[in-house]
Amino acid sequence: MGEEFAEEMEMKVKTTLKKPHFVMIHGISGGGWCWYKIRCLMENSGYKVSCIDLKGSGIDRTDPNTILSFKEYNNPLLQFLSSLNDNEKVILVGHSAGGLSLTDAIHKFAKKISLAVYVAATMLKTGYVTKEDIKDGVPDLSNFGEIGDVYDIGFGMGLDHPPTSMLIKEELHRKIIYQLSPQEDSTLAAMLLRPGPIQALKSAYFEEGDDAEGVPRIYIKTTHDHVIKPQQQDAMIKKWPPTDVYVLESDHSPFFSAPFTLFGLLVKAAISVGCI
Repeated sequence: MGEEFAEEMEMKVKTTLKKPHFVMIHGISGGGWCWYKIRCLMENSGYKVSCIDLKGSGIDRTDPNTILSFKEYNNPLLQFLSSLNDNEKVILVGHSAGGLSLTDAIHKFAKKISLAVYVAATMLKTGYVTKEDIKDGVPDLSNFGEIGDVYDIGFGMGLDHPPTSMLIKEELHRKIIYQLSPQEDSTLAAMLLRPGPIQALKSAYFEEGDDAEGVPRIYIKTTHDHVIKPQQQDAMIKKWPPTDVYVLESDHSPFFSAPFTLFGLLVKAAISVGCI
């Protein structure tokens, strides 16, 4: 079903020369490698794709325990957008906590973004400002045990200070993040996931940019998500309504569990706002 949908979307754009540039942003603990299936599908269809490694992620070897501000964590994306030509626009796609990176970029580089797509992502207009924002946007994994049972936690500033990094324990990866994904992908992820700079993410709050509301946003909701639960996604969608909402039968990692359908939805999103 997913392959047929992807092929249908591909056929609709084969006759056009207008091929947008997709920029993919991973969630906490991930890296640009998360998008390898989507990147292959897109590049085989003629699209330009860039997969960004945020600070301390992917091949960036910075110790996440030393990254204490969201500004520093998200700097690779902002530097990338800053390097674009003034007349160049891209489609940003963010997964999970990568949604915070998208929102930051929207406020700072609205004129360089033709569309922002949030995939099972944290979508808060000004970041973590209120208790309600934290409730809606921060994963609650208490169903799987106490925090120390669920996460490997780093205390880069000392045990008498807040945690600086967190990573879901390997034995819980499939149960929490990849329950519908192929075994080989969750195995790959277990080898590549890195502790995420939790202290930096907690500091994610943004001043509204003048042109931010002019950037179209599409939310892709994942119905079997144990990380950003469907009710949390619904709350964020209601609080800051996007241009449109697509529903995907997937776990938290649709780039593994439903890559063909996700690819089709990304193309559909680009078509819907005139990027293709």
